[in-house]
Amino acid sequence: MDIHFEKLTIPATDGFRLAATLYSSEGEHDRPLVLINPATGVKRTIYDKFARFLAGQGMHVLTYDYRGIGGSRTEPLSALSARMVDWGTRDLAGAVDWVVEQYPHSPLLAVGHSSGGQLLGMTDRIQHVSAMLAVGAQSGYWRHWEGPRRYQLAFLWYVGLPTAVRLLGYFPAKKLGLGEDLPGGVAREWARWCRNPNYISDEHGVPLRPYFDDFSGPLLGYSFSDDRFAPRAAVAALLGFYPRAHKEHRHLTPADLKVDSIDHFGWLRESFRSPLWEEMASWLRQQASEARPAAGGVQPGASHSPAQPPVVS
Repeated sequence: MDIHFEKLTIPATDGFRLAATLYSSEGEHDRPLVLINPATGVKRTIYDKFARFLAGQGMHVLTYDYRGIGGSRTEPLSALSARMVDWGTRDLAGAVDWVVEQYPHSPLLAVGHSSGGQLLGMTDRIQHVSAMLAVGAQSGYWRHWEGPRRYQLAFLWYVGLPTAVRLLGYFPAKKLGLGEDLPGGVAREWARWCRNPNYISDEHGVPLRPYFDDFSGPLLGYSFSDDRFAPRAAVAALLGFYPRAHKEHRHLTPADLKVDSIDHFGWLRESFRSPLWEEMASWLRQQASEARPAAGGVQPGASHSPAQPPVVS
Protein backbone atom coordinates (compact mmCIF):
# COMPACT_ATOMS: atom_id res chain seq x y z
CA MET A 1 0.00 0.00 0.00
CA ASP A 2 1.34 3.43 -0.93
CA ILE A 3 1.77 5.72 2.06
CA HIS A 4 1.58 9.45 1.51
CA PHE A 5 3.11 11.89 3.94
CA GLU A 6 2.93 15.64 4.14
CA LYS A 7 5.06 17.98 6.22
CA LEU A 8 2.94 20.62 7.90
CA THR A 9 3.09 23.54 10.26
CA ILE A 10 0.21 23.62 12.72
CA PRO A 11 -0.57 26.19 15.42
CA ALA A 12 -0.41 25.58 19.13
CA THR A 13 -3.28 27.21 21.01
CA ASP A 14 -1.15 30.32 21.63
CA GLY A 15 -0.16 30.56 17.96
CA PHE A 16 3.32 29.02 18.27
CA ARG A 17 4.07 27.17 15.03
CA LEU A 18 4.69 23.45 15.42
CA ALA A 19 6.35 21.19 12.86
CA ALA A 20 4.21 18.16 12.06
CA THR A 21 3.88 15.29 9.58
CA LEU A 22 0.65 13.72 8.36
CA TYR A 23 0.70 10.12 7.11
CA SER A 24 -2.15 8.55 5.18
CA SER A 25 -2.95 5.95 2.57
CA GLU A 26 -5.50 6.07 -0.19
CA GLY A 27 -9.02 5.59 1.01
CA GLU A 28 -11.80 7.19 3.00
CA HIS A 29 -11.18 10.56 4.61
CA ASP A 30 -13.03 9.53 7.75
CA ARG A 31 -10.69 6.70 8.69
CA PRO A 32 -9.47 6.74 12.32
CA LEU A 33 -6.79 9.30 13.06
CA VAL A 34 -3.93 8.47 15.41
CA LEU A 35 -2.17 11.36 17.15
CA ILE A 36 1.31 10.37 18.33
CA ASN A 37 2.39 12.44 21.33
CA PRO A 38 6.17 12.20 21.69
CA ALA A 39 8.39 11.56 24.67
CA THR A 40 10.36 14.31 26.40
CA GLY A 41 13.01 15.79 24.13
CA VAL A 42 12.24 13.36 21.30
CA LYS A 43 11.80 14.47 17.69
CA ARG A 44 8.79 13.29 15.74
CA THR A 45 11.03 11.62 13.17
CA ILE A 46 11.77 8.76 15.57
CA TYR A 47 8.15 7.65 15.12
CA ASP A 48 8.34 7.65 11.31
CA LYS A 49 8.41 3.89 10.71
CA PHE A 50 5.70 3.22 13.28
CA ALA A 51 3.53 6.00 11.79
CA ARG A 52 3.97 4.57 8.29
CA PHE A 53 2.99 1.14 9.59
CA LEU A 54 -0.21 2.47 11.17
CA ALA A 55 -1.04 4.37 7.99
CA GLY A 56 -0.63 1.12 6.10
CA GLN A 57 -3.17 -0.41 8.47
CA GLY A 58 -5.81 2.05 7.29
CA MET A 59 -5.35 4.99 9.68
CA HIS A 60 -4.35 8.60 9.30
CA VAL A 61 -1.43 9.45 11.60
CA LEU A 62 -0.17 12.84 12.80
CA THR A 63 3.21 13.31 14.45
CA TYR A 64 4.52 16.66 15.71
CA ASP A 65 7.34 18.28 17.64
CA TYR A 66 6.83 20.12 20.92
CA ARG A 67 8.10 23.70 20.99
CA GLY A 68 11.87 23.82 21.30
CA ILE A 69 12.31 20.31 19.86
CA GLY A 70 13.20 19.20 16.32
CA GLY A 71 11.42 21.20 13.66
CA SER A 72 9.68 23.31 16.32
CA ARG A 73 12.97 24.72 17.57
CA THR A 74 12.87 28.22 16.13
CA GLU A 75 15.16 30.15 18.49
CA PRO A 76 18.01 29.51 20.94
CA LEU A 77 16.74 27.35 23.78
CA SER A 78 18.11 29.76 26.36
CA ALA A 79 15.79 32.43 24.91
CA LEU A 80 12.67 30.25 24.67
CA SER A 81 10.11 30.76 27.40
CA ALA A 82 8.47 27.36 27.76
CA ARG A 83 7.46 24.93 30.46
CA MET A 84 6.63 21.26 30.43
CA VAL A 85 3.00 22.14 31.04
CA ASP A 86 3.00 24.24 27.84
CA TRP A 87 3.69 21.08 25.84
CA GLY A 88 0.36 19.73 27.08
CA THR A 89 -1.88 22.78 27.44
CA ARG A 90 -0.69 24.54 24.28
CA ASP A 91 1.14 22.19 21.89
CA LEU A 92 -0.71 18.90 22.36
CA ALA A 93 -3.97 20.85 22.60
CA GLY A 94 -3.20 22.64 19.34
CA ALA A 95 -2.51 19.33 17.61
CA VAL A 96 -5.89 18.00 18.76
CA ASP A 97 -7.62 21.18 17.55
CA TRP A 98 -6.06 20.75 14.11
CA VAL A 99 -7.07 17.10 13.92
CA VAL A 100 -10.71 17.54 14.91
CA GLU A 101 -11.08 20.47 12.51
CA GLN A 102 -9.51 18.68 9.55
CA TYR A 103 -11.05 15.25 10.28
CA PRO A 104 -14.35 15.97 12.04
CA HIS A 105 -15.81 12.55 11.29
CA SER A 106 -12.79 10.44 12.23
CA PRO A 107 -12.45 8.80 15.64
CA LEU A 108 -9.40 10.28 17.35
CA LEU A 109 -7.00 7.83 18.99
CA ALA A 110 -3.91 8.87 20.93
CA VAL A 111 -0.56 7.13 21.23
CA GLY A 112 1.35 8.60 24.16
CA HIS A 113 4.99 7.66 24.46
CA SER A 114 6.52 8.42 27.87
CA SER A 115 5.57 12.04 28.70
CA GLY A 116 3.21 11.93 25.72
CA GLY A 117 0.95 9.78 27.87
CA GLN A 118 1.27 12.14 30.82
CA LEU A 119 0.52 15.46 29.15
CA LEU A 120 -2.82 14.49 27.62
CA GLY A 121 -4.44 14.93 31.02
CA MET A 122 -3.28 18.54 31.17
CA THR A 123 -5.69 19.76 28.49
CA ASP A 124 -9.46 19.83 28.17
CA ARG A 125 -8.97 18.54 24.61
CA ILE A 126 -8.78 15.10 26.16
CA GLN A 127 -12.57 15.05 25.68
CA HIS A 128 -11.99 14.44 21.96
CA VAL A 129 -9.86 11.33 22.46
CA SER A 130 -11.73 8.05 22.13
CA ALA A 131 -8.92 5.77 23.34
CA MET A 132 -5.26 5.98 24.30
CA LEU A 133 -2.36 3.61 23.80
CA ALA A 134 0.32 4.55 26.34
CA VAL A 135 3.81 3.12 25.78
CA GLY A 136 6.34 3.55 28.56
CA ALA A 137 4.19 6.38 29.93
CA GLN A 138 5.13 6.82 33.55
CA SER A 139 5.22 8.92 36.65
CA GLY A 140 8.75 10.30 36.76
CA TYR A 141 9.04 10.33 40.57
CA TRP A 142 12.50 8.96 41.22
CA ARG A 143 11.54 6.50 43.96
CA HIS A 144 9.61 4.38 41.44
CA TRP A 145 13.01 3.14 40.26
CA GLU A 146 15.11 0.55 42.14
CA GLY A 147 18.78 -0.06 42.76
CA PRO A 148 21.55 2.28 41.60
CA ARG A 149 19.29 3.79 38.92
CA ARG A 150 17.13 5.34 41.66
CA TYR A 151 20.05 7.30 43.07
CA GLN A 152 21.42 8.25 39.67
CA LEU A 153 18.09 9.85 38.89
CA ALA A 154 17.90 11.52 42.29
CA PHE A 155 21.27 13.15 41.60
CA LEU A 156 20.07 14.27 38.18
CA TRP A 157 16.84 15.86 39.48
CA TYR A 158 18.28 17.44 42.62
CA VAL A 159 21.76 18.47 41.44
CA GLY A 160 22.79 17.77 37.85
CA LEU A 161 19.90 19.23 35.88
CA PRO A 162 19.29 22.35 38.01
CA THR A 163 23.01 23.16 37.95
CA ALA A 164 23.29 22.74 34.18
CA VAL A 165 20.28 24.96 33.53
CA ARG A 166 21.55 27.60 35.91
CA LEU A 167 24.90 27.71 34.10
CA LEU A 168 23.74 27.35 30.49
CA GLY A 169 20.14 28.55 30.42
CA TYR A 170 19.02 25.19 28.96
CA PHE A 171 19.60 21.50 29.64
CA PRO A 172 22.17 19.73 27.39
CA ALA A 173 20.26 16.44 27.39
CA LYS A 174 21.79 15.27 24.13
CA LYS A 175 25.25 14.94 25.66
CA LEU A 176 23.79 12.67 28.35
CA GLY A 177 21.84 10.45 25.98
CA LEU A 178 18.54 11.83 27.26
CA GLY A 179 17.11 13.05 23.95
CA GLU A 180 17.26 16.52 22.47
CA ASP A 181 18.41 19.53 24.47
CA LEU A 182 15.59 21.07 26.51
CA PRO A 183 14.49 24.66 27.11
CA GLY A 184 15.42 25.77 30.61
CA GLY A 185 11.84 26.20 31.79
CA VAL A 186 10.86 22.75 30.55
CA ALA A 187 13.86 21.15 32.24
CA ARG A 188 13.36 22.91 35.56
CA GLU A 189 9.70 21.97 35.73
CA TRP A 190 10.45 18.38 34.74
CA ALA A 191 13.04 18.07 37.51
CA ARG A 192 10.67 19.57 40.07
CA TRP A 193 7.98 17.07 39.11
CA CYS A 194 10.43 14.17 39.33
CA ARG A 195 11.38 15.19 42.88
CA ASN A 196 7.73 15.07 44.00
CA PRO A 197 5.77 11.90 44.88
CA ASN A 198 2.77 13.49 43.12
CA TYR A 199 4.90 14.03 39.99
CA ILE A 200 2.84 16.55 37.95
CA SER A 201 2.38 19.23 40.57
CA ASP A 202 2.42 22.95 41.25
CA GLU A 203 5.13 25.00 42.95
CA HIS A 204 3.81 23.93 46.37
CA GLY A 205 3.83 20.22 45.55
CA VAL A 206 0.05 19.99 45.14
CA PRO A 207 -0.96 17.52 42.40
CA LEU A 208 -2.02 19.02 39.07
CA ARG A 209 -4.73 16.78 37.61
CA PRO A 210 -6.92 19.27 35.73
CA TYR A 211 -8.43 16.93 33.11
CA PHE A 212 -7.25 13.41 33.90
CA ASP A 213 -10.69 12.64 35.36
CA ASP A 214 -12.35 13.64 32.09
CA PHE A 215 -11.04 10.61 30.23
CA SER A 216 -13.27 7.56 30.56
CA GLY A 217 -12.28 5.66 27.42
CA PRO A 218 -10.10 2.58 26.96
CA LEU A 219 -6.48 3.01 28.05
CA LEU A 220 -3.91 0.34 27.24
CA GLY A 221 -0.56 0.85 28.93
CA TYR A 222 2.59 -1.03 27.96
CA SER A 223 5.64 -1.42 30.16
CA PHE A 224 8.81 -3.36 29.36
CA SER A 225 10.92 -5.18 31.92
CA ASP A 226 14.20 -3.70 30.62
CA ASP A 227 12.95 -0.12 30.22
CA ARG A 228 15.45 2.12 32.03
CA PHE A 229 13.15 5.14 31.76
CA ALA A 230 9.79 3.58 32.65
CA PRO A 231 9.87 0.69 35.13
CA ARG A 232 6.70 -1.23 35.83
CA ALA A 233 5.93 0.62 39.06
CA ALA A 234 6.26 4.03 37.39
CA VAL A 235 3.93 3.00 34.55
CA ALA A 236 1.38 1.64 37.02
CA ALA A 237 1.53 4.92 38.95
CA LEU A 238 0.82 6.95 35.79
CA LEU A 239 -2.15 4.76 34.89
CA GLY A 240 -3.56 5.68 38.28
CA PHE A 241 -3.67 9.32 37.17
CA TYR A 242 -6.63 8.36 34.93
CA PRO A 243 -9.14 7.09 37.51
CA ARG A 244 -12.16 6.81 35.16
CA ALA A 245 -10.38 5.15 32.24
CA HIS A 246 -11.00 1.51 31.35
CA LYS A 247 -7.42 0.45 31.94
CA GLU A 248 -5.32 -2.51 30.96
CA HIS A 249 -1.62 -2.81 31.79
CA ARG A 250 0.48 -5.17 29.66
CA HIS A 251 3.95 -5.78 31.04
CA LEU A 252 6.28 -7.50 28.56
CA THR A 253 9.74 -8.99 28.79
CA PRO A 254 12.15 -9.42 25.88
CA ALA A 255 11.52 -13.17 26.13
CA ASP A 256 7.81 -12.56 25.54
CA LEU A 257 8.68 -11.04 22.15
CA LYS A 258 11.61 -13.39 21.48
CA VAL A 259 14.12 -10.51 21.33
CA ASP A 260 17.23 -9.57 23.31
CA SER A 261 15.97 -6.17 24.42
CA ILE A 262 13.09 -3.71 24.13
CA ASP A 263 13.92 -0.74 26.37
CA HIS A 264 12.30 2.68 26.10
CA PHE A 265 12.90 3.24 22.39
CA GLY A 266 13.65 -0.20 21.02
CA TRP A 267 9.97 -0.96 20.40
CA LEU A 268 10.09 1.66 17.61
CA ARG A 269 12.43 -0.49 15.51
CA GLU A 270 10.77 -2.02 12.48
CA SER A 271 11.78 -5.47 13.71
CA PHE A 272 8.94 -5.13 16.26
CA ARG A 273 6.34 -5.05 13.48
CA SER A 274 5.37 -8.60 14.40
CA PRO A 275 3.88 -9.18 16.84
CA LEU A 276 4.02 -5.93 18.85
CA TRP A 277 3.07 -3.32 16.24
CA GLU A 278 0.42 -5.63 14.84
CA GLU A 279 -1.02 -6.08 18.33
CA MET A 280 -1.06 -2.32 18.90
CA ALA A 281 -2.67 -1.64 15.52
CA SER A 282 -5.32 -4.30 16.14
CA TRP A 283 -6.19 -2.69 19.48
CA LEU A 284 -6.42 0.77 17.91
CA ARG A 285 -8.64 -0.47 15.10
CA GLN A 286 -10.91 -2.18 17.60
CA GLN A 287 -11.28 0.97 19.68
CA ALA A 288 -11.96 3.02 16.55
CA SER A 289 -14.70 0.65 15.47
CA GLU A 290 -16.43 1.07 18.83
CA ALA A 291 -15.92 4.82 19.10
CA ARG A 292 -18.00 7.70 17.95
CA PRO A 293 -16.12 10.39 16.00
CA ALA A 294 -13.88 12.50 18.21
CA ALA A 295 -16.39 13.67 20.84
CA GLY A 296 -18.93 14.23 18.09
CA GLY A 297 -16.42 15.97 15.84
CA VAL A 298 -15.78 19.64 15.25
CA GLN A 299 -17.09 21.16 12.07
CA PRO A 300 -14.50 22.78 9.79
CA GLY A 301 -14.04 26.40 10.69
CA ALA A 302 -15.17 25.92 14.28
CA SER A 303 -12.78 27.03 16.95
CA HIS A 304 -12.08 26.43 20.59
CA SER A 305 -11.41 29.08 23.14
CA PRO A 306 -7.68 29.11 23.85
CA ALA A 307 -6.65 26.56 26.46
CA GLN A 308 -5.20 28.16 29.56
CA PRO A 309 -2.46 26.41 31.53
CA PRO A 310 -3.21 25.48 35.11
CA VAL A 311 -2.50 28.31 37.51
CA VAL A 312 0.80 27.74 39.25
CA SER A 313 1.33 30.16 42.10
